Amino acid sequence: MIKILINGCNGKMGQEVMKLIDSNHDFVLIGGFDLKNNGNYSFPVYTDISQIEEKPDVVIDFSVPDATMKILSYCKSNGVPIVIATTGLSNEQMTEIKKASKIIPIFKSANMSYDINLMASILSELAVKLQNTDIEIIETHHNRKIDSPSGTALFLADSINQALGNTKTYEFDRHHKHEKRSKDEIGFSSVRGGNIVGEHIVQFYGENETFEIKHTCYSRTVFAEGALKAAQFLFQQENGFYNMNDLIESNQ
Repeated sequence: MIKILINGCNGKMGQEVMKLIDSNHDFVLIGGFDLKNNGNYSFPVYTDISQIEEKPDVVIDFSVPDATMKILSYCKSNGVPIVIATTGLSNEQMTEIKKASKIIPIFKSANMSYDINLMASILSELAVKLQNTDIEIIETHHNRKIDSPSGTALFLADSINQALGNTKTYEFDRHHKHEKRSKDEIGFSSVRGGNIVGEHIVQFYGENETFEIKHTCYSRTVFAEGALKAAQFLFQQENGFYNMNDLIESNQ
């Protein structure tokens, strides 16, 4: 069995991963890491890196950027692979993560859903065929989500932009702009409310018609399932930086 430590074990996604591990004989949960111990867990919950007793085989990280960087330091020092599902990481933090992948295996995805990654692949193809359109991304999440736009929205935009030779700029706020829309921009709109798990719409606006692709997630379980698949994949890998495409290709 693969020994797992969850970073962000008190959060909703940490809880989802915990539930799946309980019903999966391929994994065993040996600990959690968070700001505080919130409950009567059957495993130790650490609030300080120095407290971690048993070395995990893989860390699964569903937390916030600062917490990700703290657990990354532990993983580097102890040679532990890490699955990073945290969003909202800065460019500097991503640079540090990629640098760490030379020391340990790291799996990073803004969204652990297989279908979202399939959507990104489809968008890459569409972007090339619909180059003369205005591209807008609308993402909707629950009222507790901290980062905006979502990491998934940025991931989808990056898939489009890379397919177009990185010629697009990202527009996050038009409030202070008093000029017409640029053809070279991808616009983002973020909606926060209620308990919506996640919805992403990508729209291609032409002169006389609009093409739209939409993905709606109804349960956080899909992300937890993806994280465990990533952990199982990463456990067998050499040092390096991996993503969902690597996992998908390994299953073909």
